[in-house]
Amino acid sequence: MRFDKDFLIGTASASYQVEGNNSGSDTWVMEHLKYGGYPELSGDACDHYHTYRQDIANMAEAGIRAYRFSLEWSRIEPQDGVFNEKEMFHYLDVIHACREYHLEPIVTLFHFTSPTWLIAKGGWEADSAAEDFEKYACYVFEHLKEEHLRYLCTINEANIGALISGYIRKMQASKNAGQLQMGIDLKQAESEAQERKQEFLDAFGVEEPAVFTSPRSAHGMEIIFRAHRAAVAAARRILPEVKTGLSLSLRDLQSVPGGEENRNRQWQEDFLMYLPVIEHDDFFGVQNYTRAIFNADGEMNPAADAELTQMKYEYYPEGLEHVIRAVAESYHGEIVVTENGIATADDARRCDFIRTALTGVQRCIADGIPVRGYCYWSMIDNYEWQSGYQMQFGVMSCDRSKQLHENKPSMYLLGGYSERSR
Repeated sequence: MRFDKDFLIGTASASYQVEGNNSGSDTWVMEHLKYGGYPELSGDACDHYHTYRQDIANMAEAGIRAYRFSLEWSRIEPQDGVFNEKEMFHYLDVIHACREYHLEPIVTLFHFTSPTWLIAKGGWEADSAAEDFEKYACYVFEHLKEEHLRYLCTINEANIGALISGYIRKMQASKNAGQLQMGIDLKQAESEAQERKQEFLDAFGVEEPAVFTSPRSAHGMEIIFRAHRAAVAAARRILPEVKTGLSLSLRDLQSVPGGEENRNRQWQEDFLMYLPVIEHDDFFGVQNYTRAIFNADGEMNPAADAELTQMKYEYYPEGLEHVIRAVAESYHGEIVVTENGIATADDARRCDFIRTALTGVQRCIADGIPVRGYCYWSMIDNYEWQSGYQMQFGVMSCDRSKQLHENKPSMYLLGGYSERSR
């Protein structure tokens, strides 16, 4: 069953993961460091910086009606307070290409990657970051006045640093003193720690770069909240017709008998604590990939016979409907699914995932939940951060040796759900 003509069936991407050669970004620097945590370089990525028009044409040919993409802050503001008009006009042309092919552009201001100069100033733990983000947002908004956007996402997965901090705390709590020292050469570990600090100091001017995906302190989270609020206020002043919001990474949290308290505590950390920040936004971006089940001891591992994706997530497309319903219990604005997808080499399985997920979205809409769009992650097989190019999320394939981009059957399946208004 198709969605009505106002529902946005789309795909999603992030500038760093598809464009290539974003050399002014903190992630580009981290990739090239011994201790940066990136085993594979992004390089040219999918060369989407140059192929965007053909990629958009491919989506349109399959019936896709929306494209969520991000702007690369380090391209637009390569130096603190110095803006590159040429790069801003590049992103305006991406919007124009979307219009030409009848796709609704959904712009994300920030998707994980920051200019290196921001990190040198203390990154996302420095009070100045919120002011710098507001300055960047205002510059962009002034250039978007004539673009008539419908939706604008300020920050992608604003909770990612908090999720990483929580994961680290749980891992540390699960270790005992004996295990902590087994098999560790303490002198080597100390030497590597000093080498790591020096490497970061040489690269950024700080020993511990507070990139956006670093573990986040409570103060750092407040800085992110301030950045978002400032961007929303600026958008309402400069672009009053545009609906603004942010996105969060949300698993479908479930429990077995005895695990209800742990499940509820995790939902508080993952979503409810953000309600004061988002409750007056125009929309909320749901991003879901899997579920987590809790018992009395905490989070359980997937069942031994559970189907796992390339990311080692449990295959669970039903989770999207559950998350939308859980969000709608407390948040009463519009909802856009800004990311939902599966990493797999089996495109038929991807098609199954999409069918199940979209059936759940349709049930939510039938029950009166204001879901306005669905953006599958991702538009193309891309650079999946520390997982490099091994993860295949795309509904478009990418032969990087020739930069040949071709729609998969899943792209046509996804596009088939849209009711074209033209």
